[in-house]
Amino acid sequence: MFAVDVFDAVADPVRRRIVVLLVAGPRTAGALAAAFPEISRPAVSRHLRVLREAGLISAELVGRERHYQVDHRPLQEIERWLSTVRGQVWEQRLDALETEVHRTRRDRTRADEEAPPRDSRSTA
Repeated sequence: MFAVDVFDAVADPVRRRIVVLLVAGPRTAGALAAAFPEISRPAVSRHLRVLREAGLISAELVGRERHYQVDHRPLQEIERWLSTVRGQVWEQRLDALETEVHRTRRDRTRADEEAPPRDSRSTA
């Protein structure tokens, strides 16, 4: 398996941004570093290494440059986790909705039973 956990890899905002940049297509380390003028090139290289070790990106040597590209497969682990969490949230909301529907039906039934019979003749 991978040396770095995918959740740890995407925990850093710079690494998340690198992945988003690579969704548009392969880029060199220099092009990626240019997108982060606030941090050094060695720091960008360390972020790329973490992403590679997590399997989120791969590098292809083209001449003297490495071209990085995103690999979506490790993101499936995050998607599974999110669907579990979202599923629990929606399950709780749907349970609450079901309770409210039953309560409303019960209240309407009681109101209908307690209401005096309606006269179908008009008294106008």
